Amino acid sequence: MTFQTGSLKTALFASAAVLLGSVATAQADIPIGHLADQSGGTSDVGVPYAQGVSDALAYINSKGGINGTKMAVDSVDYGYQAPRAISQYKKWSSGSDKIVALQGWGTADTEALTAFVGKDEIPAYSGSYSGHLTDPTGKGSHGSKPAPYNFFYGPSYSDSLRGMLTWAAEDWKKKGGSGKPKYVHMGANHPYPNAPKDAGEQLAKELGFDVLPAVQFALTPGDYTAQCLTLKEAGANYAYLGNTAGSNISVLKACQTVGAKVQFMGNVWGMDENAAKAAGAAADGVVFPMRTAVTWTGEAPGMALMKDISKMSDAAGTAYRPVHYMAGVCTAFYMKEALDWASKNGGLSGPNIRKAMYQKKDWVPAGLEGVCIPSTWTDTDHRGMTAVNIYRASVKPDTGASVDELVKNGSIKLEKITTVDVPRKPEWLGW
Repeated sequence: MTFQTGSLKTALFASAAVLLGSVATAQADIPIGHLADQSGGTSDVGVPYAQGVSDALAYINSKGGINGTKMAVDSVDYGYQAPRAISQYKKWSSGSDKIVALQGWGTADTEALTAFVGKDEIPAYSGSYSGHLTDPTGKGSHGSKPAPYNFFYGPSYSDSLRGMLTWAAEDWKKKGGSGKPKYVHMGANHPYPNAPKDAGEQLAKELGFDVLPAVQFALTPGDYTAQCLTLKEAGANYAYLGNTAGSNISVLKACQTVGAKVQFMGNVWGMDENAAKAAGAAADGVVFPMRTAVTWTGEAPGMALMKDISKMSDAAGTAYRPVHYMAGVCTAFYMKEALDWASKNGGLSGPNIRKAMYQKKDWVPAGLEGVCIPSTWTDTDHRGMTAVNIYRASVKPDTGASVDELVKNGSIKLEKITTVDVPRKPEWLGW
């Protein structure tokens, strides 16, 4: 299978180069580190997300930067390798040009960097939604470590799974299912897919599911026929796909082939328009959480700004941007507004930027109304949102058309089915 990411990779590095070139002549700039997965195991979704971040930062610089001072953005492909991310972070966090904030990516490296960014007081905005990153004080009931400088935009992996399991319990009743529905957690033995495993299995038991042994499959595409036969023989009814789209697609296709009739629930990185095209009809019916209020073809006041931002790497304005691109833009703009506030209230120190994240309630970055979902962070709780918007993929067999064309003709639809307001329980903080 192939993903339409080559041009995005080129554009990402091009826009990063523009940023770096522009700061060479700046008298005073704001150093920002940007870790991206361009070539590793999660690059299928890492590329569009990083492109959204990069385009947003380039756009902000084109409009004067942060209160008249441009950002010096250093974008680095770390190949989804935590040791490389740690090494790069150490370079960024030392010397006279120490970064004031970090745009990050994966769970393993983000969690590994948590103690570093806390000690160095460098706010880190990542693409990891691990519940372990939501407890700023370390006082959570499950022994979570303090993560005072970690932020992300969207519900945590754990809350997203809790929301989908709540929906699944009702879905089972509506379908007239008899007996207990059977639930299984699936994914690689890796911090990212494992992050919500215990939370999901605990709630599944409370909701009346039979919890089956977890089924492992690698983060990379492969032949997962054996895993699908396991699901079929066990009679699994609901399965959580904890990996990114590339390997999830392999599972969906294998399970379609062997006739394993399972309601799959993808994690936030497990499904998007590109994955729907690659999986074809095998992705039809998959449910998953989404972090933005609309898709690229949706109507919202903030879509005008979103499409202007997209032109930073697509001047013609013809590219179709998947949901992960849009989430990257939202993430970058939350950081931008925090930098704006901090620069006016004592300067761009880590503690001031962190304090800025607590200044607003139900916060949507200016200009992105109706796109980014209102979020609230406090100094005791970094769960920015607990409302889980659940979407279903509706996919017809691929005709060979582009993603843009498939969306326009209705062959691919991402349709919202419900919102589950997950309780903000104190005992769920940090896991």
